[in-house]
Amino acid sequence: MVPVNKQSNLRPLATINQVNKCISILKSKPKIKRSMWSRRAQEYEAKISSGKIYELAEVVRDLNKGDDLMVDQSYSERQLFEKAYERMQSEFQIILSLSPEDTQKKLDKALKRNVGGQTQAISATPKTPTADLPVEEPISETDEPLDE
Repeated sequence: MVPVNKQSNLRPLATINQVNKCISILKSKPKIKRSMWSRRAQEYEAKISSGKIYELAEVVRDLNKGDDLMVDQSYSERQLFEKAYERMQSEFQIILSLSPEDTQKKLDKALKRNVGGQTQAISATPKTPTADLPVEEPISETDEPLDE
């Protein structure tokens, strides 16, 4: 939701060549500085907000923990990763005309992530099966079940 008079500040969608370069950035080795986390977090936040697709790819690459996504990351690190990952995923989905699941598989493959259920937690909340839940019996014969 951008005001009409501010739309000129938006960049156009990335091209296929830019997407391919982003994927090669995701496949490259992470460059993690040894500075304090608060300083790195500010830099990551600035890169995410910059609107530059290559900087977004760098943040996703640097914050990616692969299989140990939930183990090694602090809450703020996870939040930054998810923010950058979701932005990149939504833009790739539009450009490549893929479903959200296929786009996620493509990104996860580039990041060498093999986390199965954990990646779903990023994109959607899991649904709880209701078939195994017990059906509540009416208290008396005159009471009706609520679901009818």
